[in-house]
Amino acid sequence: MSKTMEMLQEAFAGESQANRKYLAFAKKADEEGYPQVARMFRAAAEAETVHAHAHLRAMKGVGSTAENLKAAVAGETHEFTHMYPDMIEAAKAEGQKEAERSFTYANAVEKIHADLYQKLLDGLNQPKGEEYPYWVCPVCGYTCEKDHPERCPICNAKGDRFIKID
Repeated sequence: MSKTMEMLQEAFAGESQANRKYLAFAKKADEEGYPQVARMFRAAAEAETVHAHAHLRAMKGVGSTAENLKAAVAGETHEFTHMYPDMIEAAKAEGQKEAERSFTYANAVEKIHADLYQKLLDGLNQPKGEEYPYWVCPVCGYTCEKDHPERCPICNAKGDRFIKID
């Protein structure tokens, strides 16, 4: 891999992390009653997204929808088969309960994401079917189609707290 490609990957990762971090900072600023600070964090988060997308395009990291779905299935599968199991074990060994819970929730959800992506990939060249929303648990990230459950099957959060994604 070329030095430039390594740098693009590093920049993409950094910008992506900054986006997520700034959105978390904005949420905290809103909770603490600092709406202008929250706005700035959200503005910077959006700028970081612009940067990340530019780096991803430069890496030729966005393909056709079928290619993107295949990449998503592979990435999610890697996470739940290799990445998170190792992280869960390390957190257990170190007695890091919060990290263990975070990794365990993510691990369970990544399998669901892989299955949802695969379902879309399998139906990609079929006649257009029904369109429906997805629902995301705000505690663990559990993702489901069409309607939320009464309780999250992973973390037991109330279904009426789920976030609707249209």
